[in-house]
Formats: sequence, C-alpha cells, structure tokens
Amino acid sequence: MNSLVKFQVIPVVRPHLEFKLHELPRFWFGGDAFKTRMFDALSITFPEGERYFIESVRQFRDTIHEPDLQQKVANFIRQEAQHGIAHDKMNQVMKQQGMPVDEFTGFLKKYTKFFIKYLSPEFNIAITAAAEHITALIAATFYTHQSTLADVHPYIRALFAWHAIEEMEHRDVAYDVMQNSGKISLSLRRIALVLVTFNISGLTLFSTNLMLKHDGFSLIQRLNMFATGLPWFIGANGTLSKMREHYLDWFKHDFHPSQHPIIRQYQTWLDVLQQTQDPIAAGNAFWQAAYPNE
Repeated sequence: MNSLVKFQVIPVVRPHLEFKLHELPRFWFGGDAFKTRMFDALSITFPEGERYFIESVRQFRDTIHEPDLQQKVANFIRQEAQHGIAHDKMNQVMKQQGMPVDEFTGFLKKYTKFFIKYLSPEFNIAITAAAEHITALIAATFYTHQSTLADVHPYIRALFAWHAIEEMEHRDVAYDVMQNSGKISLSLRRIALVLVTFNISGLTLFSTNLMLKHDGFSLIQRLNMFATGLPWFIGANGTLSKMREHYLDWFKHDFHPSQHPIIRQYQTWLDVLQQTQDPIAAGNAFWQAAYPNE
C-alpha cells in the first residue's frame, strides 16, 4: 500500500448541536428487534469507551511537541466527550425501556479502568488507535448505501451520522499519537486490532442478547433472531463484511488511516449543517446523498 497520506481532514469541535429527541419507538430499526438491539448495544459502549480513548490519548499529551498534532488531540478529546454525552442520552431512553444499562456500563467502567491502571500507556494507545480504525470503517460502511439504514428512525440515523462524520475526522489522531511515541511495534499494533475486534464483537453480542431477554424474548426466539439477523451484519455479503479489505489494511507495515477515502457525502453533511444549524436535517441529507442501491 502506498504510504502517502491522501485523505486527511481536521477534527472540528461542534459544541452547539442539539439532537431533540421526542418519541422513539422501542424497535426503531423498522420494527426489527434484533437490528435495533445490536445498534443499541454499540451505543451502550460509547460513553465509557470514549472516556477510555480520551484517557489513553491524554497519557501522551506531554510528549507531543508538534502544534498541529496538539490541536488535533485537543479536538479529538472534545469530540469524544460530546459523543459520550449524546449517547448517554440515548442510553437513558433504553433505561426507560427497562434495559440493564447501568449494569453493563458499570462493568465496562471497571474493565477500562483496569486497562488504564494495570496496562502500559503504549498498549492502551494501540488499543485506542485500533478501535478508532474499526469505528471509522463502520461509520463509513453503514452510510455508503441508502438501503442500509432506510428503515431507521430519523433521529437515530442523524445521531449516528454526526458520530460517523466525527469518527472520520479524527480517525487518524490516536494513530498519529501512537506513532509519535515511537514505542509501539508493528506486532503490538496488529495484536491490538485483533483484541479490539474480539472485544467489540463479544460485548456487542452479549449485551444484545441481554437486552432481547429483557424485551421478553425466549431463548429459542433469541437464538432464531441471531441465526437470521447476524448474516445481515457479518454474513458473506453482510453490511460489515464489506469493509474487510480496508479493515485488513491495518496489518500492512506502511498503513495510515488517512490512506482511506473520506465518505463521499461528507461535504453534504457540512453544507446542510451550516445552512440549517439542524443536525437532524444534516443527517437526513447525509443519508440521502449515499448511493441509492447496493
């Protein structure tokens, strides 16, 4: 892979975005309980996960002397903090639906604190950079075609669109901090992505099953949901399976996140937000500007 960084954008802090949530259906993904809870499971992880990312990057702030990277780190931290706040609000909706949100976030908080306390800063920044690689790819993948999220409630689609935009803006920050430290080997970088992949997958599947159980679905019903629903995500032609090539680029010695193109409708979101100051309208325009068919 050509090591030239081609597609770099700067993280932008947007402090005044207001996502006005009125009424959200229980199963907001076109009435599909499994798809809804899979996305909900990701949302549950975001607040604590992003606090962990912030702490991992902060451990290296005193070692960064380049003004540009210092500013990108500052914006990264503020973006991630705002994402956590927004997803905390979404998690409150799940709590009102009877989901065991506090139980799961409490576990995740202990889990990430263990990493920070007992594992090296180098290990933590490698994990963070790998996680940012995955989340940026997921963000782009879900918004490449209109049909992927066509049945999603506009509020959720807009919330995740904003998150997707900013994931792509700061996808290279933790990676650059990792490289700036000069202490992370190629082997550690590769191991980090494998660990992150298994952790995200395991936590998501675990919490999806737990939430469906709280929704009142029996074990047999849940097993059927996983059997019929998982292929949409990770089957041979699944939505997430389409990002496999870019995912595997991480293992190349000369990889950099900004070698991957920014999603084509990035500017559309920026323009509509500037015109309307409405993140819901911007999210809808962002989705509509995607490719119309698979």
